[in-house]
Amino acid sequence: MKNKLLSGVYWVATALAATSCLEKDPDYAAGAPSPIISLEDVRRLYQGTNVVLEAGQLSGAHQLVGLVVSDAPGGNAPGGPAGLVVQSKRRGVVRGILIPLSGPAAPAFAVGDSVVVDIAGATLARSAGALRLEGIAPDRVRKVSSNNAVATRDISVGALVANFETYESTLVRITGGSITPLPVSGDTYGGNKTLADGAGNRLTLHTEATAAFAARRLPASATFVGIAVGSPDAASPAGAPQLWLRTAADALDPSGPIYPKFPEGFEAVPQATKGSYNMNTAAVPDNTVTFGTGPWKLYQSILGNTSGRDRYTGTQGIRLQQGLTEAATVEMKFDLPNGATKVTLLYGAYYTDAASAWKLEYSQDQGATWQQTGPTITDAGNFQRTSTFLMNISGPVRFRVNKLGLGPNNPPAVSNGRLGLDDIAIYEN
Repeated sequence: MKNKLLSGVYWVATALAATSCLEKDPDYAAGAPSPIISLEDVRRLYQGTNVVLEAGQLSGAHQLVGLVVSDAPGGNAPGGPAGLVVQSKRRGVVRGILIPLSGPAAPAFAVGDSVVVDIAGATLARSAGALRLEGIAPDRVRKVSSNNAVATRDISVGALVANFETYESTLVRITGGSITPLPVSGDTYGGNKTLADGAGNRLTLHTEATAAFAARRLPASATFVGIAVGSPDAASPAGAPQLWLRTAADALDPSGPIYPKFPEGFEAVPQATKGSYNMNTAAVPDNTVTFGTGPWKLYQSILGNTSGRDRYTGTQGIRLQQGLTEAATVEMKFDLPNGATKVTLLYGAYYTDAASAWKLEYSQDQGATWQQTGPTITDAGNFQRTSTFLMNISGPVRFRVNKLGLGPNNPPAVSNGRLGLDDIAIYEN
């Protein structure tokens, strides 16, 4: 009886510890090998051929833990009605995997369920464009808790395409893209649609015919949330990138199409081109640098490329100075002709800096005067997030980000740390 009691206590403690690890770094105690293996370590076992997961490969483990990100009732789940997609985070790294549950019992798992999966004897295989764990029956997936917050990573079309395996089978939020060709009257979500940015990067927005929203009207552009999965018919082993929305609610803030060459990722020149916050040289007159979309004035702003500190999705982004009593700005020096319905951008505090206050402004008189659109943003943290500004502007327009000059940084009285920006996308009216 004592041994049974201790065994039960051990399992409960293990499940609780696993749950706490789903969206934060684990801190396993030293001693006996953990029964749990991370999703990242499981994915690394696949080297091009199927792997039967036995004790030797798993270093004595037999379970993985994760949060459910797929939504079977929505009818657009990778792997079909019995497909389960879970993701977890360990040491700052988010990884996911597809588990097509086998057997007669239909899965009863919802988005945000915390689960423990017994993977002993399962086969790790890449099939139909996705790395998956095959041969797992529903009774080998145990729900620990429900309604947990699921991390959704903000990413551009180009960054997802370039680093697809990093994001495969995880929940992502795509900004800076439009459906191409532009939808016409009667176009719906059903089937494969091309989502492209202004730089020519493309992925497929895939909607099964059985999806609850397959017959709904397709917007020209939106911020799309979904599961990154590979196409089953692509030549690449990982498959061409696809995004599977779960429900119609995963299309956020629909708008007109994105302007050509946007989002602006500030990648067209080397970082050293603007390495000082205030420059006026022959190469950089009055802090103005020409990128892929046109000339931008980076006043009290530099190009930053420090991994883990600057906030960017490609090779570099913008870093705005801290502690100033004057505004630091990132300003378009050119107009876009057809107004704007939406602007999105990625932002975050530099490294462990305090937050700051910034606003988006627009001008319709070539920069002579500026008006604020949307709220002042004050929630920049030590991670990357997206801000979306909705509007209805007609005629030529340009934009700038205005970081307020609140003075020396002195939290909590004054928060005025360095600010990172990237992937500014502007959508036509």
